[in-house]
Amino acid sequence: MNVKEIQSKTILSASKVYNYVINPYVGCQHACHYCYARFIKRFSGHKEPWGMFVDIKINAADLLRVEVNKKKCARVWISGLCDPYQPLEAKYKLSRKCLEILAYNNWPVTIQTRSSLVLRDMDILKGANDFEVGLTITTADDEIRKLFEPNAPPIKERLSTLDELHRSGIKTYAMIAPILPGAETLVNALEGKVDYVIVDRMNYHYADWIYTKYRLEDKLSDDFFQRTGRELAYVCKKLNIACNLTF
Repeated sequence: MNVKEIQSKTILSASKVYNYVINPYVGCQHACHYCYARFIKRFSGHKEPWGMFVDIKINAADLLRVEVNKKKCARVWISGLCDPYQPLEAKYKLSRKCLEILAYNNWPVTIQTRSSLVLRDMDILKGANDFEVGLTITTADDEIRKLFEPNAPPIKERLSTLDELHRSGIKTYAMIAPILPGAETLVNALEGKVDYVIVDRMNYHYADWIYTKYRLEDKLSDDFFQRTGRELAYVCKKLNIACNLTF
C-alpha cells in the first residue's frame, strides 16, 4: 500500500449528486472491483492497482474552516470518490475533523460509507442539526461480497452499524448500489434500520471478469437489474420504507 500525505488546494467541491462533496482521501483501501472512482488514476498520476494507494489530504480541515465561510451553505456529501471511513481514517481523523467543522457551522451533511468506524463519531452525528448516514450494502450474501468487495467490511457488520445509528435517532439510509447477486432479499434485513433506500444498477464494467469467472453473467443483464429493482421497491413499500430507484 502506497500511503502519501499531500497538501490539497481545495476541499469543498461542487457535486452533481449533492451541492458539495468532500473527499478527504484520494484512493480507497476497500478496493471494490466495480468502483467507478478508479478513473481518478488518470488524473492522480498513480500507476498502482486500485486499492493499493491512498493520498492523505492532511490540510483538509484547515481548508474547510476557510471555505465554509466563503461558500453558500448547502448539503455536503462525504464522500464521492473514497470511503471517508476507510481504515486510515482511524489514524488521521480527517473525516471527523471535517464533520466537526460542518456541524459547528450548521451545514447539512450526507455521509456514505461501508465502515462501522463511523460509530466512533456518534457524538458529532447526534449533536448535528441535519446529518444523515448511509451504509452502502450491495448484497445480502457475504460470499458474493468477498468476490466484489474483498477488503470492505462484512455485510453483517454494516447492518449492525445501521441499526445502532438508527436506534440512536440518526437519520439513516442504505445504498443498494450497484445491485449485486444476492441483493434480492436485502430489504428485509434493513427493516427498522433505515429511513430510506437508494437502488442503482451496475453502470460500469470494471468487474465484468468476476461475472464471467463465476458464471454470473445472468446477474449482469438488464432483465436482472429491472426485475430486482422492482422486487426491492415492492418490499420497501410493504415495509413502509421510502425507496428511490435511480434507473
